[in-house]
Amino acid sequence: MLKLLLLSILVSSGAHANEAKGQMDIMNFVPMILIFFIFYFLMIRPQKKQLDEEKEMLENLQKGTEVFTKSGIIGTVVGLTDKVVTLEVAKETKIKFLKSQIGGLSSKIFAKEDNK
Repeated sequence: MLKLLLLSILVSSGAHANEAKGQMDIMNFVPMILIFFIFYFLMIRPQKKQLDEEKEMLENLQKGTEVFTKSGIIGTVVGLTDKVVTLEVAKETKIKFLKSQIGGLSSKIFAKEDNK
């Protein structure tokens, strides 16, 4: 009788150990999920927002707008196609750039300098 009682206690304690182990497996994923959300909000989301702003700026680009390129050249837009922007960087000096290489509006740079 005592052996039967001890056997039932051992079997039931083993079942509880397996349940606790299953819960621990799920709890091991919680830090990974938290790291993913932190990574998303600190890295992916701001980069996506910046890309969307750049895309909108390129779509609204017009002749006569003063822009800067990603290589640091400042010029005025004198020609536009789907993929190429022609900038006038000095009087009668025109350079063609890929539209993807336009960094932004130069007015933003000069506004930052004025605030200092």
